[in-house]
Order: sequence, then C-alpha cells, then structure tokens
Amino acid sequence: MSKDDDIIGDFDADDFDDEEAEAEEADAEVAAGNAALLAAIEWDGAGTVAEDDKRGTDVISEAVKRLPNDPGVYRMFGKGGEVLYVGKARSLKKRVASYTRLNGHTNRIMRMIRETRAMEFVTTRTETEALLLEANLIKRLRPRFNVLMRDDKSFPYILIGDAHEAPAIVKHRGARNRKGSYFGPFASAGAVTRTINSLQRAFLLRTCTDAVYETRSRPCLLYQIKRCSGPCTREVSLDDYRGLVNEAEGFLSGRSSQIKRGLSEGMQQASEELDFERAAVLRDRLSALAHIQSHQGINPHGVEEADVFAIHAEGGQTCIQVFFFRTGQNWGNRAYFPRADISLEPSEVLGAFVAQFYDDKPVPQLILVSVEVEDRELLAEALSVKAARRVQIAAPARGEKRDLVSHALSNAKEALGRKLAETSSQAKLLEGVAKTFELPAAPRRIEIYDNSHISGTNAVGAMVVAGPQGFAKNQYRKFNIKGADITPGDDFGMMREVMTRRFSRLVKEHGEGPVEATPPTPEEEGDAFHAEMPAWPDLVFIDGGKGQMSAVRTILDELGIADKVTTIGIAKGVDRDAGRERFVVPGREPFTLPPRDPVLYFVQRLRDEAHRFAIGSHRARRKKELTRSPLDEIAGIGPSRKKALLHHFGTAKAVSRAGVGDLQKVEGISAATAQLVYDHFHERG
Repeated sequence: MSKDDDIIGDFDADDFDDEEAEAEEADAEVAAGNAALLAAIEWDGAGTVAEDDKRGTDVISEAVKRLPNDPGVYRMFGKGGEVLYVGKARSLKKRVASYTRLNGHTNRIMRMIRETRAMEFVTTRTETEALLLEANLIKRLRPRFNVLMRDDKSFPYILIGDAHEAPAIVKHRGARNRKGSYFGPFASAGAVTRTINSLQRAFLLRTCTDAVYETRSRPCLLYQIKRCSGPCTREVSLDDYRGLVNEAEGFLSGRSSQIKRGLSEGMQQASEELDFERAAVLRDRLSALAHIQSHQGINPHGVEEADVFAIHAEGGQTCIQVFFFRTGQNWGNRAYFPRADISLEPSEVLGAFVAQFYDDKPVPQLILVSVEVEDRELLAEALSVKAARRVQIAAPARGEKRDLVSHALSNAKEALGRKLAETSSQAKLLEGVAKTFELPAAPRRIEIYDNSHISGTNAVGAMVVAGPQGFAKNQYRKFNIKGADITPGDDFGMMREVMTRRFSRLVKEHGEGPVEATPPTPEEEGDAFHAEMPAWPDLVFIDGGKGQMSAVRTILDELGIADKVTTIGIAKGVDRDAGRERFVVPGREPFTLPPRDPVLYFVQRLRDEAHRFAIGSHRARRKKELTRSPLDEIAGIGPSRKKALLHHFGTAKAVSRAGVGDLQKVEGISAATAQLVYDHFHERG
C-alpha cells in the first residue's frame, strides 16, 4: 500500500460502489449554504466591461480613486466577465494601487493586470473577515490566477447518534446537522467502513436503520455472528447497550487505554468466576480493539488533535499531503494537487490552500505545516474565529511534531513523483489517441458516456471525464433518466436524453462551441493554470455501436454543434471479448486496433471507468428506492406517526391491510388520520 493512501486498511474497490453519488449529494448539501452567502454580498461595481473598453492599469487607476483605506475583498474581471482573481487587503486603496505600478511584478501578476477589464469591491470590518471571505470566494468562483484547491469533496465521519433509545454507529458525510457524536475526519469512506466493521466486533453496536430496528421481531444475522448485541429484541438491556455506546465513544475519543484496561480486568474476573463464555466475549472484543490500533500507522503520544500539512513542488506541479490526527489516533491521509503558478513561493501556496481547506470543514486545535505560511498569525486568528476557540499554526523544528511533518513531506514527495510519471505517460497516450483517431491535436478533455439500469428501472446515465491529469472525478456527472416517453430498456432513448441535457446546458453556459486554446508564451510554459481542463470536450466516446452513434449525432445536429464535437462509438467485440472492440467513427468504416495497442488499453480503461461509475450511481439510486416506505407517500404522515404505525403493525404491508378502527388504536393516530391512511391504500387499486 502506498504511503499517501489511507493507512487504516487496504483498498477495496467495493468501497466505491455508491461513493460517487453519495459524495455528490453530501457536497451539494454543503454548497447550498455557500450560495446564499455569495448572493448576500453587496459589491461595489458592476463587474462588467466598461463601455470605452478600458483595460489593465486604466481600469485599476479609476477604481483606486473611490476606494477607502478599509479592509476588504476585491475581484478582477476579464473581457468575458470571468473572474480572474480574488484578493483580500488590510487597506483596499493601498493594495489595489500597487497594481498600477508598471514594474516589480511577476509575469503572472503582469498578465493578470493586462487582462483586467473591471473590478468589484466589498469592505469588511476586519482583515480577519476579509481573509475568511476571500477563501470562500476562491473556492466558489475558482479564479484563474488564484491558488486553487482541487478535489475538495467532503470528508466522511463516524456518527454515533443520541436521538434514539439504542444509538447506531454509521458513516456520515455532508452537513453535521444530526444529533450525536461525530468522529473524524477520515481520509476515505473505505476507512470509515473498515473502522466501523472493527468497532462492531469490539463494541457490538448496531448499524441498521431506525426503521429496520423498529420492525425486528427476532435478532438478525449480525447478532448471530457476534457483530451486534441485539438491542432491537432486548437480547441486551438498553442500560447495558448504553454502556457499550459509552465505551465506543470513549475509545474514539482517545481513551483507548482506559477501555482496554477495563475489558482486560473484566475478562480476568470472568475467568476467576469460571464464566468462560463471558471471558471469551471480552477476549474477542480486546482482540478487535488491538486490530483497529494495529492499522492506525503512526499514533503520536504528544498530539491529541492536529492536521499536518506538507508541501512539495517539482516540475511545475505542487503536492500537499494532509494527515489527520484526532483523539491521539491517526485517521488517514490524502494527497492534493492544487493549481498554482510556478512563480509562487511554497509559503504562499500553502497559506492559500489551508485557508480554503477549512472553508467548509471543522478546524482542529493544532495545524502543523512544513514551511512557515504567509500571514500565519492572521490565518490562525481567522481560523480561531471560525472555530470559536484558539487555533495554533506551527512549523515545528524538532521533536515528535517535526517527525510527523517529515513523514508527511516524504509522502508528498512520493505522491508528486508518481503524479509526474503518470502525467508523462498520460501525455503520450493522448498523443496516441490523436494519431489513431485522426484528431488535430492531443485531446485536453475526453468525455465517456454509459447507461445503467435493470429492465429499464432506476435508469441512470453517466459521464466520466479524463484529460492530461488522468481521470477528473470532480467533473463526473450522473443523469437520472426522467423521460416519460422512454420505454424500459430503450438504450437509444436514454442516450438521447443524456446527450440532450448535457450539450444543451453546455451551449447555454459556454457558447456555441469550444474556444481554441491560446498557446502559452515562453514565460508561461509549465505554468500550471494553463493545464486547466476546458468546458467543451475535444473527444466524446459512446459505449455503443452504430445505433447509439446515430442517436447521438441526431441530437448534436439538432443543437447545431455536430461539426464541433468529435464522437466515437465503442462497439462490443466478437463474443463481447475485451480487445476485439470495433470503433465507429463518422466518415470512416468501423475498425479495430491491434490487441496489444496501448491506445486500445487506454480506451478500455476509459470505458470501464464509465461502466463502473454508471453501475455505482444506479446501485445508489436503486438502494435509495428500495429503502422507501409506502407510508412516505402519505401526506400528513411524518416520521413520528410512521414510526408509531410500523411499531404497532410491524410492516407497511400490515398497515395497508388494517381497517380504520385498527388504525385508530395506534397512539397518535386520530380518526381523520386513520381514514387518510386507509383511503391511501384502498383508492390505489
């Protein structure tokens, strides 16, 4: 296992079946609150190009005349109204005035000034507020000239709820608005799943939903295999179960030695009393705890709660490795590759990254960094305000904390080395794709489409994106098939809907076709932001043959962009064997590639990734559909009444068969509500 991967357990591909859809829903929940913030800001300036087309220093000089010496945030706009840069200042007037000088700037800043056509400003009460607002705006607007954090999906947590008589231990992602104790963050959902599995063996907590818990009449399989204590059928008393919950929370809160000592003493006492069955249970629980801790990697003794950031730059690329330590335990690590100009110092990049990182995440008490970050005291003050407690940022020079930073730095170097090797290999493959399919240049954005369904139900279309940096997972999209006129299993109809929705929106948001990339100047060569993926695809792969291609081309013709999008179909080979795929290209006869051709392997990887993502999204939708209850469809039946009905009758089917009189006997169900429930089930058939 590589060092920059999660160190809690080994990678398992099954962990990612529902991961994409789950992460999208969680991140959308968090993003909704941020949208309100942006809408509420009162900006000074229109943010549009001036009628006399002033540019660069002229626009900036005009803006300086009306700026106060107050702290605030400013935005610089380009010719098309796009945001070029977001910055903060202790004094807006002094900072913006510095851009009017014609010397002393880096090439990056000079390009930014030349392209500026308009500016907007907002004042804040303090520089701390300006820093927090700047970080939020950069993450939301993704300006071209700022340091940008990539791959900012929300982190998963372990949640032990406290709103139920027998709390469950579950994986949680997204806004932390459920009542209970949260533990994390974890580097991946797989780490959470494996940790919960181990905690089940150690503490016998349930993982079922509340609905399943309420309807159990006998213990489930997890009780039989000693993964649950069975509170649903009172195999364990609720008081004893609460004791198990407290032990689990204590272990996750860093009191592992105390918990293990208690279990060991209990095991010894059971042995002395000749209660060997109870002693064996406690022995197995101790073994499970030892297994968890053996997979924690580094467990620092002097660091209770901290995040460790280490930065390494090489070959025009930057890697920031982040390790998470909570309650004295290591909850894994993740590598990031932010977009940053090569002229920026590591301290500037790391400072900007840390500010953005905590825009939507809880802040620990201690942040360790490999280099002194820019505006360290200001950043620490801003994060302290956000966390409502003191936050310390330090670049340790010796001791255990320095060892943690050094370990993170070695992981950053290794991760960046692999990334550079992959990028070089990817570039050669893209050149091969261009040659094989007669493209004018190596594609910068490839989109691959696939559908997934079972007999037409819960149909989902999937779009996977790849480019010079490999798979761009933050660009993936799923399409829940909504067309009422699409018959079950109509793959052509599904593809038509997906392509219509995708390219109609693309035309609406990004014009009538792709914009040719401007070749970088010699000074710009290697500048990371020029590798930014374009909105329009250079190449589209469709999982299908002539029929699918015909449906796709028809849609593109209707949108007037058929000549601007290169589409290629991947038809299944003879006996559906991998390696015998036939490629359907407009204007050419279908053809195959040699079995050992690297381009063939590359295209197979693209298709397989699209297939994996489509199936995962379909499974997530089907799982959600299966967990729905018929009672959810009844207006006026909320969670409390639903719970009361299920507790009284056992199942939704039993509720549907009940008479009005029987329904009225349920606590909280009035005569009117009983009639409503009865009518719902009996008017449908």
